[in-house]
Amino acid sequence: MPKTVNWQEQMQSVVGAKGFTSAADDMSPWLTDWRGRYTGAAAAMISPGNTQETAEILKIANENSVAIVPQGGNSGMVGGATPDDSGQSILLSLRRMNRIRAIESEDQLVLCEAGVILQNLHDALADEGQRFPLTLGGKGSATVGGLISTNAGGTQVLRHGTMRALVAGIEAVLPDGTILEGLAALKKDNRGYDLKQLLIGGEGTLGVVTAATLRTVPALIDRCVAWVAVDSTDAAYRLFQFLNRRTSQSLEGFEIIPETCLDSVLRHIPGTRPPLTGTHRWSILVEIVRDQADAQDPRTVAEALLAEALELGLIEDATLAASEQQAEDFWKIRDSISEAERAGGPALQHDISVPVPKMARFINEASPVIEAKFPGTKVAAFGHMGDGNVHLHVKAPPGVQPLEWMRDYGNRITPLVHDLVIAAGGSISAEHGIGQNKRAELERLSSPGRLAMMRAIKTAIDPKNIMNPGKLVPLASGHSGS
Repeated sequence: MPKTVNWQEQMQSVVGAKGFTSAADDMSPWLTDWRGRYTGAAAAMISPGNTQETAEILKIANENSVAIVPQGGNSGMVGGATPDDSGQSILLSLRRMNRIRAIESEDQLVLCEAGVILQNLHDALADEGQRFPLTLGGKGSATVGGLISTNAGGTQVLRHGTMRALVAGIEAVLPDGTILEGLAALKKDNRGYDLKQLLIGGEGTLGVVTAATLRTVPALIDRCVAWVAVDSTDAAYRLFQFLNRRTSQSLEGFEIIPETCLDSVLRHIPGTRPPLTGTHRWSILVEIVRDQADAQDPRTVAEALLAEALELGLIEDATLAASEQQAEDFWKIRDSISEAERAGGPALQHDISVPVPKMARFINEASPVIEAKFPGTKVAAFGHMGDGNVHLHVKAPPGVQPLEWMRDYGNRITPLVHDLVIAAGGSISAEHGIGQNKRAELERLSSPGRLAMMRAIKTAIDPKNIMNPGKLVPLASGHSGS
């Protein structure tokens, strides 16, 4: 057993009174995940102010075999930043490390610490004529470290890729307290393994990301956001192919939304209204942008292409946002779907991906299979058609007790969804990570080779399994945290 008083005193001496608390009231808001599915306990919450303090905390933790659970904005979807219920671990908050160290506009780079909130990063870059091309509904709380650790995607992956493509360099602390210094944005570096990519998407299981050099792009000159109606998922995919061929360097958003999700948002989210008259089975949110002075006006491009699409029978109707406020209103509908679905009753939410050409077929074929297998359920599928990311929600029948239904049916419905995903050549996690929510399913559905490599990497870098134990990596039976 670790000498609790000793190591706690050591850690407190490193961060000072403002960076240490063991008070239950102080820790309570951070011990339950954003979706309210997991609640843990912690011996203390530590908030280092810089990388060196973080390194000293991890060194003490490693010496005393104390588990560390890194946490950013606590906005994750899979319980990846929630400690277990033993009360023996340390919740490591990176929120004090929130400095933007440098903005290098000419080189299109920004150096920032892990605790920087995404919205604050957007605002700072806007003042410099730059932008970080990743956004998501939780931008007001999500932190850079959390985005890196979960390999976040968002709505702009179609053009700019996930965090794996946007991180140019990383600074991190390894489990033994060693600092990995890798912030230099090298375009060529052939020194073997790309170590930063082990940490991107690693969910804090291999170390703690403390800072990163991120790629930026020029600020938008203007954009055109359109709301388009189509009659099927197949038509949606044909429209995507049509637009992507003609606007491959300016198409930045292509979101598919079923009628049921739109209705849910209009019912539960104040200040929303339907973009189009009449009813339509499927809606598409399209964003075409201009960030180079010599590029075509996006509104002119959108008007011409959507008129052609109407003539070709690809779409039923369309409207272009007449102002920036209306563009934001369109996006508010898309960003509010998960909130609206929660307000409408219990549902099992699945963040999955399939190859882009198979997304329409997957939605068409998977939804009736699930609804037939579990009578009374309704499937709502929406997401980023441009990158194959499906958010598939299975809504409970009316009148059920939420907790009972989730307990009784979650372990039956989710494996079916994941089996359908794997059969389509997809992934059981598109952008939210594995955490503790999907760890057993990852083990069930992964190839022996994938599991062996993941376990070998985890064991080699974190032999005492102090880094976020019980998350992401399905360790061998009998290993701590398995």
